Amino acid sequence: MISEQAKQRFDREVAKYPADQKQSAVMACLAIVQEEQGFVSAESEKLVADYLGMAPIAVHEVTTFYNMYNQKPLGKYKINVCTNLPCQLRDGTKALAHLEQKLGVAMGGTTADGMFTLQQSECLGACADSPVLLVNDLHMCSFMSNDKLDQLIDGLKSAEAK
Repeated sequence: MISEQAKQRFDREVAKYPADQKQSAVMACLAIVQEEQGFVSAESEKLVADYLGMAPIAVHEVTTFYNMYNQKPLGKYKINVCTNLPCQLRDGTKALAHLEQKLGVAMGGTTADGMFTLQQSECLGACADSPVLLVNDLHMCSFMSNDKLDQLIDGLKSAEAK
């Protein structure tokens, strides 16, 4: 289920910690699995747990605590919109509603073409820049007015069409 290349990467992550603390590499190993497979399945959690000598439930707790780990296949672009209180007060929920309308999916859904998955997120740590969103857990977008949201979605669609 996990490639030899991924296991070699696991080895490099585990080597960063004392031998009796290899479970400290759990987040890195889960990120490697997700990078390789697109999401972290229950089977993958079990393999990571076995590799690190952890209880499977302990790995599952990490996977479910952080929204950067996908537990099922998602769209090519995962868009997390912050809806925590500071962002709510500065139109975070309106930004989410605008994206739901533009993409034609409810929060948590994936577009029919498999391109976009829309999620709400807890604090992204950029309250002063709200509304904020995170694309594919890597790219923070700040001050997202409806026009900027439209530009983002249209730009991603256009890039895919090329």
